[in-house]
Amino acid sequence: MLPQAYRMRDGDEFRRTIRRGASAATDAVVSHVALTDAPGVRVGLVVGKKVGNAVTRNRVKRRIRHAVASELAALPDGSRVVFRALPPAAARHDLSADVVDGLHRAVRRSTTRRG
Repeated sequence: MLPQAYRMRDGDEFRRTIRRGASAATDAVVSHVALTDAPGVRVGLVVGKKVGNAVTRNRVKRRIRHAVASELAALPDGSRVVFRALPPAAARHDLSADVVDGLHRAVRRSTTRRG
């Protein structure tokens, strides 16, 4: 479970992160990372109905949150991260490897854009 301070809730913040941030895709997840001047790290999830029924979507969200929780301390301050789950995410038993790999690649791309 992600602490409340790390959760992204504003729809405009989701849109800005997806449009302006760097992205990295794996077979199961697309990671979008935008670096801002705002303090703190925020994480958002997008899991559409194509992923599966409600039970499957919630399971995918829990697995993504669990994988991201251990990586929060390594993210630069001001990071805004959105994970968009793709339909193969429902069938993945080890989704955390895809999430962490996509996150690290998107962070590298966003820091090269900024610097």
